[in-house]
Parts: sequence; structure tokens; C-alpha cells
Amino acid sequence: MATDRPRVLSGIQPTAGSFHLGNYLGAVRQWVALQETHDAFYMLADLHAITVTQDPAELRANTRVAAAQLLAAGLDPDRCTLFVQSHVSEHAQLAWVMNCLTGFGEAGRMTQFKDKSAKQGADRTSVGLFTYPILQVADILLYQAHEVPVGEDQRQHIELTRDLAERFNGRYGETFIVPEAYILKETAKIYDLQDPTIKMSKSASTPKGLVNLLDEPRATAKKVKSAVTDTDTVIRFDPETKPGVSNLLTIYSTLTGTAVPELEEKYAGKGYGALKTDLAEVMVEFVTPFREQTQQYLDDPETLDSILAKGAEKARTVAAETLSQAYGKVGFLPAKH
Repeated sequence: MATDRPRVLSGIQPTAGSFHLGNYLGAVRQWVALQETHDAFYMLADLHAITVTQDPAELRANTRVAAAQLLAAGLDPDRCTLFVQSHVSEHAQLAWVMNCLTGFGEAGRMTQFKDKSAKQGADRTSVGLFTYPILQVADILLYQAHEVPVGEDQRQHIELTRDLAERFNGRYGETFIVPEAYILKETAKIYDLQDPTIKMSKSASTPKGLVNLLDEPRATAKKVKSAVTDTDTVIRFDPETKPGVSNLLTIYSTLTGTAVPELEEKYAGKGYGALKTDLAEVMVEFVTPFREQTQQYLDDPETLDSILAKGAEKARTVAAETLSQAYGKVGFLPAKH
């Protein structure tokens, strides 16, 4: 694997079972592209997952399902490093060092923590939820990542990472690369099919508005055909006044590579039924091989676990070197073996 390429680090929590269309088009598709141009490290962030209560058996199963889906989507273990976060103990070890560099008020100002803790209530909010942005800092710095592919909502976390990297470097000497946010501006935002004013997500979407990639293709087609549009009949991309139609055009364009104006021209005077019927076919053509490939990996857990073990070994080689440098700079006595 080329080492002169800029390095990226990104992760996804294995908490949901099936990925949904927003996951794939918003993040995973870009990961596949980045492995061609970058030294890419991708992790299944199971340490982050337990900031809220998980069923242990489900978490274990979902971690394999998430790995299988990433491989089915096109991640190539020979072109990227795919691993499970908890398989590399250096994440938690560096996180402790970073916790000790972070101000309490600084951590408390993280917007996502405030939002999530407000929803959960003080009694149900764990210290882990409070400090998970600092674990995220450790995730990134551990691999000396140059860039971190994130959505706009994660920009604050990258700023914290940069601040802590600079703080450590200033206090103990140059150790960490100060990473840049790789904001995917061209990323398609996919909205709920039944409420196109909210982003498609496991937590916010209605069952009928959420397209799970591992659902039966017929069920997916039915959801597309019953997607909310409007009382007009003109197929035009206008997110303000026609959010439902615009969402369908975005999905169609992103999956097929056809420009939106081209689609508007194609469906001029045809009505919403034609658009939905064709998009349903496009979706079925996409999810059918994806489901089959995912299942092939799940039917062979030994091969899947072997891929993850090799990925963890590659990740650990980089992580151990970084942690050793950081421990030395902090002043920890080296362990003799």
C-alpha cells in the first residue's frame, strides 16, 4: 500500500444492522473513492457505540454485518485498512492522555454532546458520552491522519482534534500531524421519503421513510413508489418548494451518475409516477447485488474475521508507534520486556 499518499481516517458505528441509503451515499461511497487516492484507514467504531447502552450479542453481530456491508460496497482490504476499533487497544490508551489535556469547559461546549445529553437526560447520560469527542481525537491522531472525511456537523470535532494536537506538540514537542477536515461538499444529502424536511436517519426517520440497504428489494421499491411528493405534477429540482421531488431526483442522480438537469428534461411532462417507477427499478438494481455480496461475507465468518484481523494488525503497527512516541514525550517510564 502506497505510503506517500495523504492518510485519511474515518469510522462508522456498527449499531444499526443494515446501513441505510443516507449512510451509503453520504459517507461509504466516498470511502470507496478515497481508497484509490489516499492511504485510507477505516474503522468500525464499537468503542464509540457503547456510549449508549447496547445489547452485547447484537453489537457483536452488527459489527460483522457492518464489515460485510463495507466490503460489499467496494472497500478493498488490499487498498485500505479496515479494522474494528476495540481490536486496537491504543485507541483507549491515547484517549486517556488526550482527556488529561482537555479542559472540562472545552469538552462541555461540544454541540453534539449538548444535543444528545438533552435528549437522554442527565441521569442517563454517561461520562463516556461526554468524553467521546476526545476518544475521536485519539482515533485520528493515532494514525497521523492528514485529512478526516466528515460531514459539516462534525467540523467542531475536527477543530478540537487540531487544538489538542497543537497543544500536545507545543507542550511536549512535535509529535502529531495536525489534521484537516475533508468536508465532502458534493455529498448528496438524502432525506426521509415520508418527511423530506428531515435527513434520512435511523433515529429520526419513520419506517416507511427509511431505505435500509439490506431490506427485501420489493419492500425498497414499494417505499420509493409511495414517497411523498406534492400536489403539483412538474418534475423540477427545487428543494424549497418541492423537497420530496428534489429528494427523489438527488437519489436518482447520485445512484446513476445522471445530472439532475438531464433527469428534469427526461421526465418533462411525464408526472411523478414515471419518475418513481424508474427510480424504484434503479434502487432494486443497486440493492440486489449489494445484499447478495453482504450475505456471502456473512456466510463465511472465518474469512470475514480474517480480513478484520489483518486490518487490525496493520492498524496496530501504526498505532503502536504513535502511542510509544506520545508516551515517551509525556514522560512515562518505558516498559521492559
